[in-house]
Amino acid sequence: ANDKTDLDVIRENHRFLWNEEDEADMNWEKRLAKKYYDKLFKEYCIADLSRYKENKFGFRWRHEKEVISGKGQFSCGNKHCDENEGLKSWEVNFGYVEHGEKRNALVKLRLCPECSHKLNFHHRRKEIKTCKKRGTAGQNSKEPKNKKSKLSRSSKKKSKKRTHK
Repeated sequence: ANDKTDLDVIRENHRFLWNEEDEADMNWEKRLAKKYYDKLFKEYCIADLSRYKENKFGFRWRHEKEVISGKGQFSCGNKHCDENEGLKSWEVNFGYVEHGEKRNALVKLRLCPECSHKLNFHHRRKEIKTCKKRGTAGQNSKEPKNKKSKLSRSSKKKSKKRTHK
C-alpha cells in the first residue's frame, strides 16, 4: 500500500528550476526528478490560465511531444487553446512556492490575442517584440541620408541671432 511509483517520486521531488544548491546532496529520488527535468524543453512555457480572474496562473515546461507539435511556440501556449493565428510573445515573472521556499523565474510564453487578454487581465505583462533587422550590406553602401538636427525652436532663433551679428 505504501509503494511509490517513479511518477510519485518525480512529483514529490520535482523543481521548476534546479540550482547548484539543489544538486548538492542528491539521493536517488532527486536524481530521478533531475533526470526528468533535464528532458524538458525550457525555452517556452505551457500555461494554465483557467483561474486568470483570481490572478492565479500555472506554468510548466514543454515536453518533447509538445515541441514536435509546435504547442507553446507555433500554437497558443495556453493548456486549453490551440489557436495558431496572431500569437504574441510574453515575458512573465513567475512567482511560486516550491518545497516551502518562495522562488521567482522569468519565463517566456506565446499566446493568442484572447489568451493574452487573460494573462494581462489584472496588470500588463512585458511583451517581447521582435527586432527588425536593419538593411543589408547593399543598402549600407549608399550615401547616408541627411538628418535634420533636433534643435528646439528657441535655440534655432538664438543661433540665427549669433550668425547675423
